[in-house]
Amino acid sequence: MIKSGFSSFFAKRYTFIFIPDITGKLNKFSVPKIVVKGAITIGIFFIVGFSYFAYTVFTKSSDLKEISELRSIAAGQKLEIQQFSKKMKQIEAHLARLEKFDRKLRVITALEKQSPASSEFGTGGPDQDAMINFSSASQKYTESLMNTLNEDLTRINRQAEAQEISFFELDEFFKEQSSLLSHTPSIWPVRGWVTSTFGYRRSPFTGLREMHEGLDIASQMKAPVTSTASGIVVRVGFRRGYGNVVEIDHGYGVVTRYGHNAKNLVKIGQSVKRGEVVALLGSTGRSTGPHLHYEVLLNGVPVNPDRYILEE
Repeated sequence: MIKSGFSSFFAKRYTFIFIPDITGKLNKFSVPKIVVKGAITIGIFFIVGFSYFAYTVFTKSSDLKEISELRSIAAGQKLEIQQFSKKMKQIEAHLARLEKFDRKLRVITALEKQSPASSEFGTGGPDQDAMINFSSASQKYTESLMNTLNEDLTRINRQAEAQEISFFELDEFFKEQSSLLSHTPSIWPVRGWVTSTFGYRRSPFTGLREMHEGLDIASQMKAPVTSTASGIVVRVGFRRGYGNVVEIDHGYGVVTRYGHNAKNLVKIGQSVKRGEVVALLGSTGRSTGPHLHYEVLLNGVPVNPDRYILEE
């Protein structure tokens, strides 16, 4: 009975007829239905399996390409961070040199030192060992590295601002010193020869011992008399003993006086610079001949003008 059932199962067949041409002999063959259905089922499974395999391969290929691109990007980011870290270290080294130079200038100028909070120069940047393995680091770790760089940038910015303030203070100091130097007498008021020095001497008029509070410099008549430093003209006119006189206030308690002029060439309130002509040499007032009487007063007290002549 089983054999009968099995035979009947294969008895149902499909017949396929092939006609080669119009006059050719017909070819036909029969295939059990179960075989056809099995072949179709196997074919479907094969197609589905192949499609899934192809899809998997394509997906994996895309993933591998994406991973390759991510690795390339990560390598580029690693290089950029390394270069950025290197630049930061160079900036820190430069700031450290500036801070050292700042300290030297403050020692020279005797200015107070900066407070420690404003002069501390730290170091930082991503750890190099960690950066070597950057390509395998997680996003969280990458963010940690970037936060470290941002903190370093913030610190460097504070250091740069502090250094800028310090250099501004030094600049103001040197400007003040430059002003002091330009307003300090340092040159001859006229070219000639000294006929009488600062100090006690025998008066050419009375023959008695008297204090001579300046330098007498003889030269040709109407030779140009120049200001020995920058300042403001505070007196112009005729004064007993001095004749035609010019007085210049240089600030810092220093005043210069130019007497016996043939002609004064400046006005009260006029600003003059070192070397500017202020009068013509003469012999007005209490004088025995053409010469300039030159005085330097410090806080109203006559001092030796020779101390304020740096030229030979």
